[in-house]
Amino acid sequence: MTSSMPAPDARRKVIVGVDTHKHVHVAVTIDVWGIRLEDRSFAADSGGYRQLIAWAVGFGPIEAFGIEGTGSYGAGLTSAVRRAGHRVIEVNRGDRRARRANGKSDTLDAELAARSVLAGQSTAVPKTADGNVEMMRQLKIARDTAVKARTSAIISLKTIIVNTPAELRESLTGLGDKTLIDRCAGFRPGLLDSPTAAAKHTLRALARRWLFLNDEIHDHDRHLDQLTADTSPTLRDGFGVGADTAAEMLIIFGDDPNRIRSEAAFAKLCGACPIPASSGMTTGRHRLYRGGHRQANAALYRSTIVRMRFHQPTIDYVARRTAEGMPKREIIRCIKRFLAREIYQRVMTDHRARHVDSLETPAPSIPPALSAAV
Repeated sequence: MTSSMPAPDARRKVIVGVDTHKHVHVAVTIDVWGIRLEDRSFAADSGGYRQLIAWAVGFGPIEAFGIEGTGSYGAGLTSAVRRAGHRVIEVNRGDRRARRANGKSDTLDAELAARSVLAGQSTAVPKTADGNVEMMRQLKIARDTAVKARTSAIISLKTIIVNTPAELRESLTGLGDKTLIDRCAGFRPGLLDSPTAAAKHTLRALARRWLFLNDEIHDHDRHLDQLTADTSPTLRDGFGVGADTAAEMLIIFGDDPNRIRSEAAFAKLCGACPIPASSGMTTGRHRLYRGGHRQANAALYRSTIVRMRFHQPTIDYVARRTAEGMPKREIIRCIKRFLAREIYQRVMTDHRARHVDSLETPAPSIPPALSAAV
């Protein structure tokens, strides 16, 4: 007795897995029964996106696209697929043990992406990357790199001072950072004919670099302050939540906060959820969670420290927990968890308000002249 595979139904839904790269995207289609249909490569440009979508539609109704790297090389394809009206699922890199056992190729990765969507292992909805939050993300990159460069500049400046000639070094000893920067920026080394002149030239360059970067950071902060206040004013009203922290939190949510299904999921995404740490006779213990988005976790920590110093309800909470014998590390963990819950509620409040406003805003009327033409 022989068995045969059922013939694919022309109208059976299909799932498309895509392994994205800088120049070429590799796609594989499978149907909802898990039967592999075809694989093909496409150029990673607008024309290639249109060809990939048209090729996939030719196999039947599309259930979803499973795309790797939706925030990097797959961002353009993700946007094109969404504009075409199809559902996109973000797929993480495949399991390394499976790669070692079964090998790796672009086609295999694309097929694994499709099968992870079919099996329900990949369910994350990628960010839209087309609104205020995407603007914040780009500004944050510029700001964070400028902050690192500014820090590097002043560290290098102070290192140079240690090895300068004694007279110059002693004239700069004991000055505060801002005074030191201003003093070095005003040096006039003249002709570079001595170690002192070379040191002054170097210190002036580093000081002026620090001042330039400082002005750039303030400019980024001004834009971030305006964007965060416009996007989520309720979040900005929170105690200890400044423009930098608000921007980091909103970047986590994306332009559609409904991507995150609950405040508990948001807390885990920020690395602020408790993890059970019980074993044997020791029960009821928890530990810090080391996963999640580390920049968001750092932003939560900064806001937590501000509240512990200046927010009276938080100060009272710390005093009560300390009296109960809870260590400071655990107190900070608890406050970060409370703060994550509060931030989630504030962001969702603003999101619902925007949604209501968009529903209540009347559609723009067509001028009489245009109406007649239509």
